[in-house]
Amino acid sequence: MKIYSIVGSATHSAPRPPVTQARSGVAYGRYHRCHGCDMLFLLPAMRKGEYATCPQCSTRVGSGRDWSMTRLAAMAKAMLLLMPFAYTAPLLDIRLLGVAINASLFEGIWQMTRQGHPVTASMVAFCTVGVPITLMISLLYLFFAPRMGMNLRPILLLLEKLKAWMMLDIYLVGLAVAAIKIREFSDIEIGHGLVAYLTLTLLSLLTLIHLNPDQLWLRFYPRLHPVINPERYRLCLACHFTSAPDTRGRCPRCNTPLRARRRHSLQKSWAALISAIVFLVPANLLPISILYVNGARKEDTILSGILSLANGNVPVAAVVFIASILVPFTKVIVLSTLLLSIHLHTQRAIMTRMRLLRAMIWIGRWSMLDLFVIALMMSLVNRDQLLAFTLGPAAFYFGAAVILTILAAEWLDSRLMWDTHGTRFNNTRINTNRD
Repeated sequence: MKIYSIVGSATHSAPRPPVTQARSGVAYGRYHRCHGCDMLFLLPAMRKGEYATCPQCSTRVGSGRDWSMTRLAAMAKAMLLLMPFAYTAPLLDIRLLGVAINASLFEGIWQMTRQGHPVTASMVAFCTVGVPITLMISLLYLFFAPRMGMNLRPILLLLEKLKAWMMLDIYLVGLAVAAIKIREFSDIEIGHGLVAYLTLTLLSLLTLIHLNPDQLWLRFYPRLHPVINPERYRLCLACHFTSAPDTRGRCPRCNTPLRARRRHSLQKSWAALISAIVFLVPANLLPISILYVNGARKEDTILSGILSLANGNVPVAAVVFIASILVPFTKVIVLSTLLLSIHLHTQRAIMTRMRLLRAMIWIGRWSMLDLFVIALMMSLVNRDQLLAFTLGPAAFYFGAAVILTILAAEWLDSRLMWDTHGTRFNNTRINTNRD
């Protein structure tokens, strides 16, 4: 078995692991398996601003970013203080028929629930309220819990999963789209809660950029590699620790069952993908929004809503089209292709397939944009006015399809593609890079 080393020019201030001889010479580092292709190599310590990528599949396997817990806790406190204002204060104000109306995040969720769509409302609430609050509380827990000797493993396992579902920035784009839609009916003013929401979004993005779960694991639960043949090492997908299973077959750091590949990866990905395809049919055929103007009912599907938006603002319509139609259907096609390539033992274009999978994981969350726009529209225009806006039956199917495609991409173990790939790259070293 070939063991590759990641060699860089970084100087290491922390104590180094034992020196290990690799093919390219002597290198300081710890053994690590890539979660993208399962290659085993030596991963050095990295300074701030440096990151390392796998020499075979170019998956990012480590980063030197590591804010202190004091700074992370300070950010969490600031965001918790901002949340009541960002969620309840008006983000947009309009004046319709002499009546002042304002839109807030909570008001949109409440209007969805009041009109008989609690499941759809819970999708919006989960991504914009539930996940941010959970992340902030988790960071504060990590700051205070070590002083009391409490278990940190469940929180550390949760952090990596929360990143994919944090969508405050997407809601902000939805706010801009809703403002453009409403502009044709009424004048719009910026609400005083928008400053708080912008600040909250900015702080959350900075926190996510500098939050490094791998470094937190090394800080709170450092573990030494057992003295065995490195070929027996396995990667824990939960905490990204490379080691041999303990006597109960678990990861010695996070106690998660340690397996060579993600359990039932293909079955779960196929199940989520097929379910998403089924939901996408009514999501695109049924009306997603219903507008009442002077008692006249106007229904809009996703496509017709985009076409009407294009009459006034083509760039914004293009953004909504990409997020609501192009991305979901592209994800279905790409994920189907990747799954079939595993079943058919395809060996060609392995790097292209890896890039496509990474792109689908990154871009999938933006499809929630349409639901966020609808939530804002419902808080601005309700049934008590001559101009009313309500939720159509397609909204639930669309939200469910988006969530299922995100899960299908996350559940797909990319290492299965490399299991059917017979060749290996000849790279024997890779440099650490700067962000």
